Amino acid sequence: MAYPRKIAALHDTNHGGKTMGLRLKFNLALLFVFALGFAVSGYLSYNLLHKNAREEVLRNAGVMMEAALSMRQYTVSQVRDKLVQVEGEFLPQTVPAFAATEMMNQLRKKYPDYAYKEAALNPTNPRDRAVGWEADVVNQFRKETRPEISGTRATESGLSLYLARPFQIKDEACLSCHTTPEMAPAAMVTRYGRDNGFGWQLNEVIGAQLVSVPMSLPVQNANRAFLTFMASLGGVFAALFVILNLMLYVLIVRPVRRVSAAADRLSIGRTSSAEKAIPELPESGKDELGVLARSFNRMRRNLEDTIKAMDKR
Repeated sequence: MAYPRKIAALHDTNHGGKTMGLRLKFNLALLFVFALGFAVSGYLSYNLLHKNAREEVLRNAGVMMEAALSMRQYTVSQVRDKLVQVEGEFLPQTVPAFAATEMMNQLRKKYPDYAYKEAALNPTNPRDRAVGWEADVVNQFRKETRPEISGTRATESGLSLYLARPFQIKDEACLSCHTTPEMAPAAMVTRYGRDNGFGWQLNEVIGAQLVSVPMSLPVQNANRAFLTFMASLGGVFAALFVILNLMLYVLIVRPVRRVSAAADRLSIGRTSSAEKAIPELPESGKDELGVLARSFNRMRRNLEDTIKAMDKR
């Protein structure tokens, strides 16, 4: 009978070209999803870790700032009134800004990358004069009413974060030493000169309290945590890729290949009457593959009956 040969010829025509397998399509889709998830996770984790690093540095800068303010308060409340000044001599230790700066200079002996300065545009002590970026921060406070300003700047030791708060003259008692040289203590004028620290006005922003903290170590820790996280995530993705491939093969690819092979043989006319009969497919399970196997077996039996009926004619 020519019927099986015609089917075989049609089968050879349909299967002449190469086709992309189900497993390959699944892997390509899986790789795309994993790559997208990897990229999104990397972007979010990188930004989050570096944000946390910056917040950590800001907290450290805030602690330094509060320590300096505490030293100022301590000088005013417990030190200044107890220092005995000789007539004609000016003791800078009675000045809160001097005490805070000296304390922070002691800290810098162990942590040289940390810096503290009470920078002013027209300071009494020349070492407190605002220069460069410090003057820019002070001028920004003079133009805008802001409680604090933070930012980053490049230093010789790397990137550094600074925190600044304005110094504003709110107490008229401060003006007694900073209005004119004639009103100021003679000993202070003798020590610092007539051109430094005068002409201040009430409610004027005369300077800024500046703290600089290095960002190199927190950033390095953030980068190390980022690389560790991404390596772990890559390992998890690789393990999932292998496991999903095994599950795909066992649960989907192998049963589908069985059905495909049986359908392939059936399409070229190899039924139960042929030299190599097509075995019944296992019909276990109530999922889609089980339904497919039962439908195929039913179709195979119907086809066999049809071919037998045609052969009898």
